[in-house]
Amino acid sequence: MNVKPLADRVLVKPAEAEEKTLGGIIIPDSAKEKPLKGEVIATGDGTKDESMVLKAGDKVLYGKYSGTEIELDGEKYLIMRQSDVLAII
Repeated sequence: MNVKPLADRVLVKPAEAEEKTLGGIIIPDSAKEKPLKGEVIATGDGTKDESMVLKAGDKVLYGKYSGTEIELDGEKYLIMRQSDVLAII
């Protein structure tokens, strides 16, 4: 995969949704909450006003409605601004 985010954007691979059951009831995929954490795959170079703090391999937390979902080689990724990332874990 050759994707290079521009400026202050990062490419994040979301973590898999966790399997949860409620008293023996299996929750279908459509009702599962999206994970709010993932791994940084690639970063841009930053802007003249903001240098890049994140690097490839960082595990991060991000906001519920952050980023734009894209699909590359059958895998789902999010591309978002560095400022949409809430924390490195």
